[in-house]
Amino acid sequence: MSKPQVVSDQNFEAEVIKSDTPVLVDFWAAWCGPCRMVAPVLEEIATEQGEKVKIAKLDVDANPITAGRFGVRSIPTMILFKNGREAQRVVGYMPKEKLLQQIQPHLTGTAAA
Repeated sequence: MSKPQVVSDQNFEAEVIKSDTPVLVDFWAAWCGPCRMVAPVLEEIATEQGEKVKIAKLDVDANPITAGRFGVRSIPTMILFKNGREAQRVVGYMPKEKLLQQIQPHLTGTAAA
């Protein structure tokens, strides 16, 4: 069982880019209503898919460097990183089933891309 991990400008490289496991990063802010709606969905995915994907949360207000680096203009934005690269991007709230459909193809198979 896993839960979302908080990442920042300081540890993004180590926790996300250099991760051996695919990482779904939720770019969010405390004032964002849709971000609060997607949070429980990500908690469920972390619990159910924790061995396949790591869920990370990055507060865009506290970490503007990383958000800017990846061109995050709207939140929530979820970016799936695999082998240190962006594999999938989802912008806006999405129900769990739809979100899983978006990221699932990147979670199966070998690490070779």
